[in-house]
Amino acid sequence: MKLFRFLNKNNPAFKCDCCGKEYKEIPLCFGADYPYHYLSIPKSELEERVELEKSLCVIDDTHFFHRGRLIIPINNYPDELIFNVWTSISKENFEKRMDLWNDEKRTKEEPYFGWLQTNVPTYGETINIKAIALEEAAGKIPTIKSIEENHKLTIDQQNGISYSKAKKIVSFILAQEHST
Repeated sequence: MKLFRFLNKNNPAFKCDCCGKEYKEIPLCFGADYPYHYLSIPKSELEERVELEKSLCVIDDTHFFHRGRLIIPINNYPDELIFNVWTSISKENFEKRMDLWNDEKRTKEEPYFGWLQTNVPTYGETINIKAIALEEAAGKIPTIKSIEENHKLTIDQQNGISYSKAKKIVSFILAQEHST
């Protein structure tokens, strides 16, 4: 018998379908290192045309992007499926975000509209679907919400997904990662 069992999330172990690797628990956080538009820049021009930081990106001084956390609740499970994604953002809102980065009051800002710039695995085409960014506490990346009407990503963010569906998504992502 385990004392203090309530302190343990008791998340089940996870075994990768494609390679058999065993994880202590299911991996639930994935992400993109840069926005989709970044891929259109020839490698020889990246240094000249792109300014890329951990969570911010500017291309040609005209295209502005920021990274955030897109969260999909897993129903009846203590954790969530998280994707670190990129969205476009207007120059004005990009500058506002920079000015407010360390300001605790930034959570009172209206959401920033943008277009998703990351393909979210198993959700079909997600590049350029409508999204909003909700500010978090100072120093943290925003929460991204898909607001594309009737898109299955928007629906799953609003309603959550089953643990079984989360496992299928994770298995798909790991199979893709392991095949490269």
